[in-house]
Amino acid sequence: MRRAVVPAALRPELKRAAHAISQAAGRLTSARRALPTFLIVGAQRCGTTSLYRALSQHPLIFKPLLRKGVHYFDVAYDRGPSWYRAHFPLRMSLSRAARRYGHRPQVFESSPYYLFHPLAGPRIARDLPGARLIVLVRDPVERAFSAHAHELARGFETEPSFARAVELEEERLAGVAEALCAAPNSTSLAHRHHAYLARGRYAEQLARLEPLVGRERILVLDSGRFFAEPEVAYDRVLAFLGLPHLGDPVFERYNARPRPAPMPPSLRRELADRFEEQDALLTSWLGTEPSWRR
Repeated sequence: MRRAVVPAALRPELKRAAHAISQAAGRLTSARRALPTFLIVGAQRCGTTSLYRALSQHPLIFKPLLRKGVHYFDVAYDRGPSWYRAHFPLRMSLSRAARRYGHRPQVFESSPYYLFHPLAGPRIARDLPGARLIVLVRDPVERAFSAHAHELARGFETEPSFARAVELEEERLAGVAEALCAAPNSTSLAHRHHAYLARGRYAEQLARLEPLVGRERILVLDSGRFFAEPEVAYDRVLAFLGLPHLGDPVFERYNARPRPAPMPPSLRRELADRFEEQDALLTSWLGTEPSWRR
């Protein structure tokens, strides 16, 4: 029997319809669904998708039903806990896995805006007590450059010059974090899509998160080392989660973006100097100097 071919123009509509049906079914059974036991909370453009895909291959790790990032604790918190639960597997699925493998399964999602959003940390601490958090960090200059190319390609950025976008950042973000806190159900395009340098101040964001959940519940990984030796980083994550090594995951790199032009060396040096103090503070989190400082 010949397989029907769906026209490309209809695929987004079908995907949205499937998502709506799944959400409706999920909400009807939300009381029987599990909540995450750990989250990948950031940072954006630091390999979160690659780690998510690798972890999703583990038989004791359960991902969201439809998409990697639910973005509940940053931009969808007003939808409520039943909406959030609807994204995750039924608890009986976890029970079957526990009986089969003799270990408690884990449930997770990956939303890289959580680390940067001013309200996400307190919400996670309140709603997921005991959940562990994983953070990936990368050379912040490269991260900013990659984020600009990413937002430009997605249409959220209209300034084609990375240097000019960096110049505009302070003005674009002025007062935005305070406004998000003052109006908890509001969103900000600039805060989410134009924070090229601010998102790279990892130590600042970790310092905000630590008193909320405790350092022992936060694992920080250097994405440069993750891509160089993915098996080593993967084993660190399993140890952090208390899971056995089952199977051999396939490690791939996802969401790489072509760059329109190389970054001018003078701009690279200027930005690297601006991150020097923040990068030095990461050593205590990583247990060694960040890979990009060597």
